[in-house]
Amino acid sequence: MLQLPQVHYHIQRGKIGIQTQDAQVNMSQPEADLRISQPEADLDINYRPSKLTIDQTEALRDMGIISTEESVRKSANEGLQEAFEGISRRAREGTQMQRIENGGDVIPHIAKENRPFARQDFTIGWIPSSQFAVKIDYDPGDVDINVQKNEPIIDAQANKPHFNYHEGDVNIYLQQAPHLEIDVDIDTWRHHHYDIKI
Repeated sequence: MLQLPQVHYHIQRGKIGIQTQDAQVNMSQPEADLRISQPEADLDINYRPSKLTIDQTEALRDMGIISTEESVRKSANEGLQEAFEGISRRAREGTQMQRIENGGDVIPHIAKENRPFARQDFTIGWIPSSQFAVKIDYDPGDVDINVQKNEPIIDAQANKPHFNYHEGDVNIYLQQAPHLEIDVDIDTWRHHHYDIKI
């Protein structure tokens, strides 16, 4: 009887190992360059000063105090009036003297009228003619303020982001080599072992 040899085999599969290193990306964003300036506001002030006017002309006139111009004008008018009165009086006295032959006390009468010191009545002093003898006028003036604001000046300069890139890596290697083992029994006296590595 033919007896076939027994064959035993063992297969070990090969294994491939893979090692990976991830890529890395680093990014930074610098702040923007910002410059801000604020111009001062334009301020314009127009001022008209106040004015106080006090007119005492009427009150001073009541006291007999007048301006030089008015005093000269008044004296001229009074002198002219007195001159006219003197001419009229002398004409009247001349007419009376012409009629002295008619009798009468013409000369004593004329002397009495022309006596230098006439009696005058004295008053208690100066009394203003009116409560509004002193005129007061007040102008408060005016203040005009004009403010023109100026907008701020903003200068912004953006900066580009910074990128830093590191490449990744892939490492492929043989983690486990393939292996084949074969045992053949030809007979009980002979035994063969084959170890095959690929």
